[in-house]
Amino acid sequence: MLNILNNVIGPKYVSIVRTWVPTLAAWGSTGGVALVYFTDWRLILDYVPYINGKFKKDE
Repeated sequence: MLNILNNVIGPKYVSIVRTWVPTLAAWGSTGGVALVYFTDWRLILDYVPYINGKFKKDE
């Protein structure tokens, strides 16, 4: 796969992207946590299997 990327965008840009991957992962996970925090957390966490069973709605 790396060979395909080298042919498409070039080795210079592949090395630049490699250095940015950890930073983008950190910002992405921080953004995901902020999204859950600032929105209705039940709406998002209802799709997580372990947490979904803990908070059953009393109807």
